Amino acid sequence: MTGHEGTPLPGSSRPTGLDAQLLGPLPDDEQVTATLVLRRRAEPDAAAGAPATAAQLLTAGQLADRYGADPADIETVQSTLRAAGIDIVQVDAATRRIRVSGTAATMNSVFGIHLLRSNQGADSFRHHADDIALPPALAGIVTAVLGLDDRPQARAHSRRVDAAAISYTPIQVGEAYSFPPGTDGTGQHLAIIELGGGYATDDLHAYFDGLGVPLPAVSAVGVDGAANSPGTDPNSDGEVMLDIEVAGALAPAAEFLVYFAPNTDAGFLDAIAEAYRADTAPTAMSISWGQSEDQWTPQARTAMDQALADAALRGVTVTVAAGDNGSGDRGADGSPHVDFPASSPHALGCGGTSLPNPAGEAVWNDGSSGGATGGGVSDAFALPAWQSAVGVPVRATSGGGAGRGVPDVAGDADPQTGYQVRVDGQSAVYGGTSAVAPLWAALICRLAQAAGRPFGLLQPTVYAGVSAGQAPAGFRDITAGDNGAYSAGPGWDACTGLGVPVGTALLTALTA
Repeated sequence: MTGHEGTPLPGSSRPTGLDAQLLGPLPDDEQVTATLVLRRRAEPDAAAGAPATAAQLLTAGQLADRYGADPADIETVQSTLRAAGIDIVQVDAATRRIRVSGTAATMNSVFGIHLLRSNQGADSFRHHADDIALPPALAGIVTAVLGLDDRPQARAHSRRVDAAAISYTPIQVGEAYSFPPGTDGTGQHLAIIELGGGYATDDLHAYFDGLGVPLPAVSAVGVDGAANSPGTDPNSDGEVMLDIEVAGALAPAAEFLVYFAPNTDAGFLDAIAEAYRADTAPTAMSISWGQSEDQWTPQARTAMDQALADAALRGVTVTVAAGDNGSGDRGADGSPHVDFPASSPHALGCGGTSLPNPAGEAVWNDGSSGGATGGGVSDAFALPAWQSAVGVPVRATSGGGAGRGVPDVAGDADPQTGYQVRVDGQSAVYGGTSAVAPLWAALICRLAQAAGRPFGLLQPTVYAGVSAGQAPAGFRDITAGDNGAYSAGPGWDACTGLGVPVGTALLTALTA
């Protein structure tokens, strides 16, 4: 420790990969920014998040007053850090975040760490080997310090193919899933979280003109210095365009806000927080980025999960891709792993199918070279009450026991039955569970339009009364295929969740 005998913040260090090359200490005068997350002033009801009427939604102010950071805690953190030479960049009581900046030497002293610089492949990143030690005055108040380690935190769950066996427009996929007629997302806001790349307006014009769909209203929002940057990263551009074009084709009258943030744990959290704390909270938030649970620090997982819970309190349904690497999720230990944030109990985890036609729809699994849907049982999150009766298997690791089952729902994700999109001036076919998150986000907007209200945390409603081996109303069960360690079968399974949507029937179920 360099500056004080502080209080350790458990779960705040992240091991480097075996192939990382240490370059040395971070220069003392290098500027470093970070996001501090503070404790709640009160804990929300675990069942909260599914508003029955618009009047039950929380405004950003109400969220701050009930569950945000206590003003006294905010003052303690600000005064302590300022006295130590750290600048306060932004304070947000509703989302319990304080953005700070200071030199590496000051950060080392205040947080009891040694910031280092390493290379891993083409990436150069800073990190610290030990858990953070909080100044005594902040112990119990600060629950996470994110961004001191600025390694890429997540990857996009999309896959491009040069030649697909079958491909569809998003509209055709929506028809296969019986999206409710007479709806187009009017009056709804849809947030999309991106950690790289960008979109070109000319591409959007050309794409939607080709579909015969009015150009949706799309706006970019920069977070933590990031911005819409098309052409700088073709792989990330593909993710961004896939998200906008799938959601925009299926809910063209919704208003789209695309949040661009750095691909770090702090950037990811800050983008989510900025989206749900907006004056007009989105009806749905689509996230197509993630990483195996074991590649996150516990403090970051907890902070993200709490942010998604706050989003639900504002009526936001957060749809998250479940991953494209089967039940192993690219883990080096050969054991099953699930992807986060899809594994958060406050996210609607979206798995993938192959859709040669509705009658032959099965789990997406093209093998090790072609990808497969993620899914399994969380090692980090307990089994939610609303999922307790559907037959989630015990954990394959962590000594067994009950855990959150992933995914909740599914949709077409196989690149070989993929989506026709336009990226960087070229027509292309993409798949991956990245496509399923915006597909479901668009469906949520159309369902909310028809119902006259948002849904917030959707799972307590769609899982209600469902037993093992049983498919709920509003879903078509997928019973064929596997993702490696898990096989599909009647009812919920760790490949496709409850199944794929039957939009008209789901609307009836949600409004009955």
